[in-house]
Amino acid sequence: MKDGAGANAKGGTAPAGGGEMARPAGTRRMFVRDLILPCSIGVHRHERDAPQKIRINLDLVVEDHNPLRDDSLAEVVSYEDVVEGVRAVVDSGHVNLIETLAERIAEQCLDDPRVPWARVRVEKLDVLPDVRSAGIEIERWASEV
Repeated sequence: MKDGAGANAKGGTAPAGGGEMARPAGTRRMFVRDLILPCSIGVHRHERDAPQKIRINLDLVVEDHNPLRDDSLAEVVSYEDVVEGVRAVVDSGHVNLIETLAERIAEQCLDDPRVPWARVRVEKLDVLPDVRSAGIEIERWASEV
């Protein structure tokens, strides 16, 4: 739903021909905690010279339009696929700003039409000697990207 077509302000989807709002049967909350990756990130020269460790945490709302019919991975958003998508974003090249990286990760997560909302937290680890981490947290609706 990148273009926002058919989306309401709360992230629900309307049928293509208009009319009544198609309401999901419910939602699930998927999360990924403490994904630590090397990343080429930062505006300073020393940050460009060597990758630094970042920690990523994700919270995703996943719409349930139908109850699970069987115990099949094809019926759910796979956290393995989500993590692989995040890895691809992080590995795609140097990023100056942690805010830019968070936006790209959110966009990757919201590419799945079943995911109307994402919260992305990205932290630089070991960035300052007396700080455990520093970073950014964003929340995005699919209709916003």
